[in-house]
Amino acid sequence: MKSLQKLMLPFLCSFGILIYAQNFDDVTIETIKLSDHVYMLIGSGGNIGISVGDDGVFVIDDQYAPLTPKIVAAIKALSDKPIKFLVNTHWHGDHTGGNANINKLGATIIAHDNVRKRLHETPKRDKTMRPKEALPVITFNDKLNVFINGEQVAVFHVDHAHTDGDALLYFTESNVLHTGDVFFNKRYPYIDLSSGGSVNGYIAAVKQTLILINDETKIIPGHGNASNKEEYTTFLTMLETLKANVLAEIKNGKTEDEVAANNSITKTYDDLGYSWNFISSEKIRRAFYKSLKE
Repeated sequence: MKSLQKLMLPFLCSFGILIYAQNFDDVTIETIKLSDHVYMLIGSGGNIGISVGDDGVFVIDDQYAPLTPKIVAAIKALSDKPIKFLVNTHWHGDHTGGNANINKLGATIIAHDNVRKRLHETPKRDKTMRPKEALPVITFNDKLNVFINGEQVAVFHVDHAHTDGDALLYFTESNVLHTGDVFFNKRYPYIDLSSGGSVNGYIAAVKQTLILINDETKIIPGHGNASNKEEYTTFLTMLETLKANVLAEIKNGKTEDEVAANNSITKTYDDLGYSWNFISSEKIRRAFYKSLKE
Protein backbone atom coordinates (compact mmCIF):
# COMPACT_ATOMS: atom_id res chain seq x y z
CA MET A 1 0.00 0.00 0.00
CA LYS A 2 2.90 2.40 0.72
CA SER A 3 4.20 1.97 -2.80
CA LEU A 4 0.72 2.66 -4.13
CA GLN A 5 0.52 5.85 -2.10
CA LYS A 6 3.83 7.00 -3.60
CA LEU A 7 2.48 6.35 -7.07
CA MET A 8 -0.64 8.39 -6.29
CA LEU A 9 1.24 11.35 -4.77
CA PRO A 10 1.98 13.21 -8.05
CA PHE A 11 -1.67 12.70 -9.04
CA LEU A 12 -2.94 14.16 -5.78
CA CYS A 13 -0.45 17.03 -5.93
CA SER A 14 -1.63 17.93 -9.41
CA PHE A 15 -5.18 18.04 -8.05
CA GLY A 16 -4.01 20.45 -5.34
CA ILE A 17 -2.43 22.71 -7.95
CA LEU A 18 -5.67 22.64 -9.94
CA ILE A 19 -7.64 23.72 -6.86
CA TYR A 20 -5.26 26.56 -6.06
CA ALA A 21 -5.50 27.79 -9.65
CA GLN A 22 -9.24 28.32 -9.40
CA ASN A 23 -10.64 31.83 -9.27
CA PHE A 24 -13.41 31.58 -6.71
CA ASP A 25 -14.48 35.17 -7.39
CA ASP A 26 -16.07 33.96 -10.61
CA VAL A 27 -18.02 31.11 -8.99
CA THR A 28 -21.80 31.40 -8.82
CA ILE A 29 -23.84 29.23 -6.46
CA GLU A 30 -26.82 27.70 -8.27
CA THR A 31 -29.81 26.51 -6.23
CA ILE A 32 -31.99 23.63 -7.44
CA LYS A 33 -35.20 22.66 -5.61
CA LEU A 34 -35.67 18.89 -5.29
CA SER A 35 -38.59 18.68 -2.84
CA ASP A 36 -40.67 20.95 -0.62
CA HIS A 37 -37.68 21.60 1.62
CA VAL A 38 -34.62 19.84 0.13
CA TYR A 39 -32.30 21.65 -2.27
CA MET A 40 -29.07 21.08 -4.16
CA LEU A 41 -26.40 23.79 -4.41
CA ILE A 42 -23.89 23.72 -7.27
CA GLY A 43 -20.77 25.85 -7.13
CA SER A 44 -17.15 24.69 -7.30
CA GLY A 45 -16.31 21.33 -5.76
CA GLY A 46 -18.71 18.75 -4.41
CA ASN A 47 -22.43 19.35 -4.70
CA ILE A 48 -24.14 20.52 -1.51
CA GLY A 49 -27.41 19.22 -0.07
CA ILE A 50 -29.66 21.50 2.00
CA SER A 51 -32.74 20.79 4.11
CA VAL A 52 -34.67 23.76 5.47
CA GLY A 53 -37.61 23.88 7.83
CA ASP A 54 -38.81 24.82 11.31
CA ASP A 55 -36.00 22.88 12.98
CA GLY A 56 -33.27 24.79 11.21
CA VAL A 57 -30.90 24.22 8.31
CA PHE A 58 -29.24 20.84 7.66
CA VAL A 59 -26.25 20.95 5.31
CA ILE A 60 -24.36 18.20 3.46
CA ASP A 61 -20.80 19.21 2.47
CA ASP A 62 -19.48 22.75 2.09
CA GLN A 63 -17.03 22.98 -0.86
CA TYR A 64 -14.02 25.34 -0.43
CA ALA A 65 -13.47 27.87 2.35
CA PRO A 66 -13.41 30.96 0.06
CA LEU A 67 -16.93 30.08 -1.11
CA THR A 68 -18.52 30.08 2.35
CA PRO A 69 -19.98 33.63 2.08
CA LYS A 70 -21.63 32.78 -1.24
CA ILE A 71 -22.91 29.45 0.07
CA VAL A 72 -24.32 31.06 3.22
CA ALA A 73 -26.01 33.74 1.13
CA ALA A 74 -27.65 31.03 -1.00
CA ILE A 75 -28.83 29.26 2.17
CA LYS A 76 -30.21 32.48 3.67
CA ALA A 77 -32.25 32.98 0.51
CA LEU A 78 -34.00 29.72 1.44
CA SER A 79 -34.27 30.11 5.21
CA ASP A 80 -33.53 32.58 8.00
CA LYS A 81 -33.05 29.72 10.45
CA PRO A 82 -29.57 28.89 11.81
CA ILE A 83 -27.44 26.09 10.38
CA LYS A 84 -27.78 23.28 12.94
CA PHE A 85 -25.89 20.37 11.40
CA LEU A 86 -23.25 19.84 8.73
CA VAL A 87 -22.53 16.33 7.48
CA ASN A 88 -19.35 15.57 5.53
CA THR A 89 -19.75 12.76 2.99
CA HIS A 90 -15.96 12.19 3.06
CA TRP A 91 -12.75 14.06 3.87
CA HIS A 92 -11.66 15.68 0.58
CA GLY A 93 -11.16 19.43 0.60
CA ASP A 94 -13.73 20.19 -2.10
CA HIS A 95 -16.36 18.80 0.32
CA THR A 96 -14.92 19.91 3.69
CA GLY A 97 -12.98 23.09 2.94
CA GLY A 98 -15.62 25.29 4.57
CA ASN A 99 -15.95 23.22 7.76
CA ALA A 100 -14.34 25.71 10.13
CA ASN A 101 -16.38 28.58 8.69
CA ILE A 102 -19.68 26.72 9.01
CA ASN A 103 -18.77 25.53 12.51
CA LYS A 104 -18.19 29.13 13.57
CA LEU A 105 -21.78 29.86 12.51
CA GLY A 106 -22.95 27.37 15.11
CA ALA A 107 -23.24 24.13 13.13
CA THR A 108 -22.41 20.74 14.62
CA ILE A 109 -20.24 18.71 12.21
CA ILE A 110 -21.00 15.02 11.69
CA ALA A 111 -18.99 12.47 9.71
CA HIS A 112 -17.71 8.90 9.61
CA ASP A 113 -14.94 7.98 12.07
CA ASN A 114 -12.33 7.86 9.30
CA VAL A 115 -13.22 11.36 8.09
CA ARG A 116 -12.32 12.89 11.43
CA LYS A 117 -9.17 10.77 11.58
CA ARG A 118 -7.96 11.90 8.14
CA LEU A 119 -8.88 15.55 8.68
CA HIS A 120 -7.12 15.48 12.06
CA GLU A 121 -3.96 13.65 10.96
CA THR A 122 -3.40 14.83 7.37
CA PRO A 123 -1.62 18.17 6.81
CA LYS A 124 -3.11 20.64 4.37
CA ARG A 125 -1.22 21.55 1.21
CA ASP A 126 0.47 24.41 3.08
CA LYS A 127 1.76 21.81 5.60
CA THR A 128 -0.36 23.23 8.43
CA MET A 129 -2.90 21.18 10.34
CA ARG A 130 -6.61 21.93 10.33
CA PRO A 131 -8.03 23.82 13.32
CA LYS A 132 -10.26 21.93 15.70
CA GLU A 133 -13.23 23.90 14.35
CA ALA A 134 -12.87 22.02 11.05
CA LEU A 135 -13.18 18.58 12.67
CA PRO A 136 -16.40 16.58 13.12
CA VAL A 137 -17.55 16.46 16.73
CA ILE A 138 -20.00 13.60 16.18
CA THR A 139 -18.73 10.52 14.34
CA PHE A 140 -20.20 7.13 13.53
CA ASN A 141 -18.97 3.75 12.33
CA ASP A 142 -21.86 2.24 10.39
CA LYS A 143 -25.01 4.32 10.28
CA LEU A 144 -27.06 6.89 12.12
CA ASN A 145 -30.35 8.75 11.78
CA VAL A 146 -31.00 12.46 12.02
CA PHE A 147 -34.59 13.57 12.57
CA ILE A 148 -34.99 17.10 11.29
CA ASN A 149 -37.53 19.23 9.41
CA GLY A 150 -40.25 16.61 9.57
CA GLU A 151 -38.35 13.60 8.30
CA GLN A 152 -35.77 10.96 9.07
CA VAL A 153 -32.44 11.39 7.30
CA ALA A 154 -30.70 8.02 7.09
CA VAL A 155 -26.90 8.36 7.04
CA PHE A 156 -24.99 5.20 6.15
CA HIS A 157 -21.38 4.26 5.55
CA VAL A 158 -20.13 2.22 2.57
CA ASP A 159 -16.79 0.41 2.84
CA HIS A 160 -13.72 1.27 0.77
CA ALA A 161 -15.56 2.93 -2.11
CA HIS A 162 -14.43 6.45 -3.06
CA THR A 163 -12.47 6.54 0.24
CA ASP A 164 -12.59 4.62 3.53
CA GLY A 165 -14.97 7.15 5.10
CA ASP A 166 -17.81 7.61 2.63
CA ALA A 167 -21.31 8.42 3.86
CA LEU A 168 -24.49 8.59 1.79
CA LEU A 169 -27.63 10.33 3.04
CA TYR A 170 -31.24 9.49 2.22
CA PHE A 171 -34.14 11.84 3.01
CA THR A 172 -36.85 9.27 3.68
CA GLU A 173 -39.91 11.46 3.14
CA SER A 174 -38.56 13.68 0.39
CA ASN A 175 -37.10 10.65 -1.44
CA VAL A 176 -33.83 12.46 -2.11
CA LEU A 177 -30.43 10.78 -1.96
CA HIS A 178 -27.05 12.48 -1.59
CA THR A 179 -24.33 10.10 -2.72
CA GLY A 180 -21.22 12.15 -2.06
CA ASP A 181 -18.50 11.03 -4.43
CA VAL A 182 -19.92 7.53 -4.76
CA PHE A 183 -21.50 8.95 -7.92
CA PHE A 184 -19.97 11.23 -10.56
CA ASN A 185 -22.83 11.84 -12.96
CA LYS A 186 -21.88 11.15 -16.61
CA ARG A 187 -18.15 11.26 -15.92
CA TYR A 188 -15.42 8.93 -14.68
CA PRO A 189 -15.17 8.82 -10.89
CA TYR A 190 -12.16 9.59 -8.75
CA ILE A 191 -11.43 6.45 -6.75
CA ASP A 192 -8.94 7.59 -4.10
CA LEU A 193 -6.82 4.47 -3.63
CA SER A 194 -4.47 6.27 -1.23
CA SER A 195 -7.44 7.03 1.07
CA GLY A 196 -8.78 3.48 1.19
CA GLY A 197 -10.93 3.59 -1.94
CA SER A 198 -11.20 0.60 -4.27
CA VAL A 199 -12.91 -0.44 -7.49
CA ASN A 200 -14.67 -3.41 -5.91
CA GLY A 201 -15.81 -1.38 -2.90
CA TYR A 202 -17.06 1.41 -5.14
CA ILE A 203 -19.12 -0.99 -7.28
CA ALA A 204 -20.50 -2.73 -4.18
CA ALA A 205 -21.51 0.63 -2.72
CA VAL A 206 -23.43 1.65 -5.85
CA LYS A 207 -25.22 -1.73 -5.94
CA GLN A 208 -26.11 -1.45 -2.26
CA THR A 209 -27.49 2.04 -2.73
CA LEU A 210 -29.55 1.23 -5.82
CA ILE A 211 -31.50 -1.33 -3.79
CA LEU A 212 -32.64 1.41 -1.41
CA ILE A 213 -34.09 3.84 -3.95
CA ASN A 214 -36.83 3.82 -6.60
CA ASP A 215 -37.51 5.36 -9.98
CA GLU A 216 -38.83 8.57 -8.39
CA THR A 217 -35.78 9.18 -6.20
CA LYS A 218 -33.93 12.42 -6.91
CA ILE A 219 -30.18 12.09 -6.55
CA ILE A 220 -27.57 14.68 -5.62
CA PRO A 221 -24.31 13.25 -7.00
CA GLY A 222 -20.95 14.30 -5.67
CA HIS A 223 -20.27 15.94 -9.02
CA GLY A 224 -22.47 16.59 -12.04
CA ASN A 225 -26.11 17.49 -12.51
CA ALA A 226 -29.01 16.32 -10.35
CA SER A 227 -29.84 12.77 -11.31
CA ASN A 228 -32.06 9.71 -10.85
CA LYS A 229 -31.97 5.94 -10.49
CA GLU A 230 -31.79 5.31 -14.23
CA GLU A 231 -28.64 7.42 -14.60
CA TYR A 232 -27.10 5.87 -11.47
CA THR A 233 -27.74 2.43 -12.97
CA THR A 234 -26.03 3.53 -16.19
CA PHE A 235 -23.08 4.69 -14.09
CA LEU A 236 -22.91 1.22 -12.49
CA THR A 237 -22.89 -0.41 -15.92
CA MET A 238 -19.94 1.77 -16.87
CA LEU A 239 -18.02 0.73 -13.75
CA GLU A 240 -18.69 -2.96 -14.31
CA THR A 241 -17.75 -2.71 -18.00
CA LEU A 242 -14.42 -1.06 -17.21
CA LYS A 243 -13.74 -3.61 -14.48
CA ALA A 244 -14.35 -6.53 -16.86
CA ASN A 245 -12.20 -4.94 -19.57
CA VAL A 246 -9.29 -4.23 -17.23
CA LEU A 247 -9.47 -7.66 -15.58
CA ALA A 248 -9.24 -9.25 -19.01
CA GLU A 249 -6.07 -7.26 -19.68
CA ILE A 250 -4.60 -8.26 -16.31
CA LYS A 251 -5.39 -11.91 -17.04
CA ASN A 252 -3.50 -11.56 -20.32
CA GLY A 253 -0.44 -10.34 -18.44
CA LYS A 254 -0.62 -6.70 -19.46
CA THR A 255 1.29 -4.10 -17.46
CA GLU A 256 -0.13 -0.90 -16.04
CA ASP A 257 1.45 1.17 -18.80
CA GLU A 258 0.03 -1.15 -21.46
CA VAL A 259 -3.44 -0.85 -19.95
CA ALA A 260 -3.08 2.92 -19.64
CA ALA A 261 -2.22 3.14 -23.33
CA ASN A 262 -5.08 0.91 -24.51
CA ASN A 263 -7.86 3.31 -25.51
CA SER A 264 -10.18 0.46 -26.49
CA ILE A 265 -10.76 -0.38 -22.80
CA THR A 266 -12.72 2.85 -22.24
CA LYS A 267 -13.62 3.85 -25.80
CA THR A 268 -17.38 3.39 -25.42
CA TYR A 269 -17.51 5.83 -22.51
CA ASP A 270 -14.81 8.13 -23.86
CA ASP A 271 -17.09 8.65 -26.85
CA LEU A 272 -19.90 9.58 -24.46
CA GLY A 273 -17.80 12.28 -22.83
CA TYR A 274 -16.99 10.56 -19.52
CA SER A 275 -13.35 11.70 -19.63
CA TRP A 276 -12.88 15.10 -17.97
CA ASN A 277 -10.17 17.48 -16.84
CA PHE A 278 -9.44 15.71 -13.53
CA ILE A 279 -10.11 12.05 -14.41
CA SER A 280 -9.09 11.38 -17.99
CA SER A 281 -9.59 8.04 -19.70
CA GLU A 282 -5.93 7.18 -19.09
CA LYS A 283 -6.21 8.01 -15.37
CA ILE A 284 -9.31 5.88 -14.92
CA ARG A 285 -7.60 2.94 -16.66
CA ARG A 286 -4.60 3.30 -14.35
CA ALA A 287 -6.81 3.55 -11.26
CA PHE A 288 -8.76 0.41 -12.20
CA TYR A 289 -5.54 -1.47 -12.97
CA LYS A 290 -3.87 -0.53 -9.64
CA SER A 291 -6.95 -1.40 -7.58
CA LEU A 292 -7.79 -4.67 -9.33
CA LYS A 293 -4.17 -5.82 -9.61
CA GLU A 294 -3.65 -5.28 -5.89
